[in-house]
Amino acid sequence: MRESVEITKEPKKKFFSSTEEEGNSKSLDEVNGSIIVPEDAGFWRTLMTYTGPGILIAVGYMDPGNWITSIAGGAQFKYSLLSVVLISSLIAMLLQSMAAKLGIVTGKDLAQLTRERTSKRVGFALWIITELAIMATDVAEIIGSGIALELLFKIPLVIGILITSADVLILLLLMRLGFRKIEAIVATLVAVILMVFSYEVFLSGPNMPELFAGYIPSTSIVTNKSMLYLALGIVGATVMPHDLFLGSSISQTRRVDRKNRKNVAKAIKFSTIDSNIQLSLAFIVNSLLLVLGAALFFGTNSSVGRFVDLFNALQNSHVVGAIASPILSMLFAVALLSSGQSSTITGTLSGQIIMEGFIHLRMPLWAQRLITRLLSVTPVLIFAIYYHGNEAKIENLLTASQVFLSIALPFAIIPLVLFTSNKELMGEFVNKPWVKYAAWVATTVLVVLNVYLILQTMGFF
Repeated sequence: MRESVEITKEPKKKFFSSTEEEGNSKSLDEVNGSIIVPEDAGFWRTLMTYTGPGILIAVGYMDPGNWITSIAGGAQFKYSLLSVVLISSLIAMLLQSMAAKLGIVTGKDLAQLTRERTSKRVGFALWIITELAIMATDVAEIIGSGIALELLFKIPLVIGILITSADVLILLLLMRLGFRKIEAIVATLVAVILMVFSYEVFLSGPNMPELFAGYIPSTSIVTNKSMLYLALGIVGATVMPHDLFLGSSISQTRRVDRKNRKNVAKAIKFSTIDSNIQLSLAFIVNSLLLVLGAALFFGTNSSVGRFVDLFNALQNSHVVGAIASPILSMLFAVALLSSGQSSTITGTLSGQIIMEGFIHLRMPLWAQRLITRLLSVTPVLIFAIYYHGNEAKIENLLTASQVFLSIALPFAIIPLVLFTSNKELMGEFVNKPWVKYAAWVATTVLVVLNVYLILQTMGFF
């Protein structure tokens, strides 16, 4: 007797699909748990396995949006604001370690958890706010990369912006090759930035005793209104909301058995070490930017408010003295391009995390990358075409982008602190009392400073 065989057709894949239909979808599903951690390996071998996510996080703290503020701070107030760079970096280390811990312990990213604990309507509103923050972050990277291409190769800014849009295809290819490839590419770009500014600061010959004294906070930062404004700008531009979402997701790229307490504790430990090491590099880069501004431009009447101004100043002996050279300008442009490209990679990844986490929307990888990039490129492109040939107007978008970031920041930080302080959610890995209180103090300071920046930008002060 012949058995009847039922033939069923495989359901056709939807172009758009909901993660609610697919069950509990993993964050960045295509790379989640893709890197195997060796069992019973030594400290250094284990650290090397966990090294990588931290560098993707760190680029958000040294993107082109930070450059002008840091260099202008040095040009106007010499080394006095180095203490602000230090404090901002310490706050970033605290928050990013909490973001990594959240992802490792819960197996979910910050966007997913925020959406789960809010209504559909509130979740959608939060997605809009966070999506605007991603766009605002990307604006700085796109403008920085476009201007770098213009300075290096005389490519018109509009064409340069279109070229930077194509990096979405590069990211798609890298994702197919493995997450380690993305980490290696970004690490190389960061190394270029670090070497360029270390070399330029070395040539500028900063006053070392004054430099180290700058890391000691001064009351003049609060009493001097102009200095306070720049200090707020440095703090406000340092902690990026998209980095917190990104950190909670890419900490899950290492395969961890969450049922094993020892493995979870080890993952948290080494992820935190990786994050702190890489954010220390970001701290060094931001310090170098401020020191460069102080060593080259303090006491001069030159304008350093734009990327083009900095490029021109570095080859003008009347501004920077005997070290002026076209090579210095070209190195600056190369570092700017490296910063822009490394930041756009992490920004696009953040866009995917936020879209899938908040509105449970999944689509083919190429479509998601393309939509994320188009959302960011379109306003910059329109502005560049309208103000064709006027880079000063185009760079003013950077100021507007910081306002968006300031608005979005509390919607990322407050849920992060709440979740990681929740005993029911985090179990034994809940924030220790000192961590919780330090996080709330840092959160309060950041929110107050960013509200102040918004009001000041709107002309209330």
